[in-house]
Amino acid sequence: MHVQDMIATHPQTAERPNDALLHCIEHCYACAQACTSCADACLAEERVAELRQCIRLNLDCADLCAAAGRMATRHTAGNPHLLAEALNACALACRLCGDECARHAEAMAHCRICADACNRCEESCSAAIRVIRNLH
Repeated sequence: MHVQDMIATHPQTAERPNDALLHCIEHCYACAQACTSCADACLAEERVAELRQCIRLNLDCADLCAAAGRMATRHTAGNPHLLAEALNACALACRLCGDECARHAEAMAHCRICADACNRCEESCSAAIRVIRNLH
């Protein structure tokens, strides 16, 4: 796992990084990619006008997932409260985007895949938030 390998080499990571946070980072980046790809695929659909909300939520979710993944990756002088709020915003974006994509999932495979990625990311963000709050 590339994320684990990188973070394990950080001089300020005293012990093995928390699995919940590692999974969250991986899922944030995977979800950002899925949402970006889904938005692009929605733009190529015949009925693109009907997909405006989906596209918007895809793009917002991709941005929040990428930002949350970057914040969770940094360990120098971190602020656990700010990280928990960023992950909370990411989880909310994933829930909204996942729900919207699920509405289109039967007709469009890219929306089904994106909804699945959003659900995984939302769950991993929530798990990481619980760990962060328990540690601090």
